[in-house]
Amino acid sequence: MSSPRKRKVAKIENAYVAQQEKKVQTVEKKKRGLMRRLTLYSVFAALFLILAVTTLITQNGALDEKVQQKKEMQVKLAKLENDETLLKEEIVKLNDDDYIAKIARRDYFLSDSGEILFTLPKGKEDSD
Repeated sequence: MSSPRKRKVAKIENAYVAQQEKKVQTVEKKKRGLMRRLTLYSVFAALFLILAVTTLITQNGALDEKVQQKKEMQVKLAKLENDETLLKEEIVKLNDDDYIAKIARRDYFLSDSGEILFTLPKGKEDSD
């Protein structure tokens, strides 16, 4: 058995070979340029995607907060509308002389002529 020997191969030096080598180098150069451009575009696309997702998440959180605030404000509005209705009813009642007399008797212990007022102690009523 013989060991592999290095063969000496002579390189052909002519215009065709030089042209083919130049073509191979040009193709390799174009591939490197293409890879660089694709890498750069990929980096920009990834940055854009990260920015878009971050913005979307932030806006979604803000939207959820606003929806919660809207619900709270609707509850508050309903309570205020109920209070407004009660106050309007109170205004109508306060224009009635009989109602005013009833309030005066109750709160200020005023009596009509011939009336006797009795005050009962406030406390728990026994319902035995």
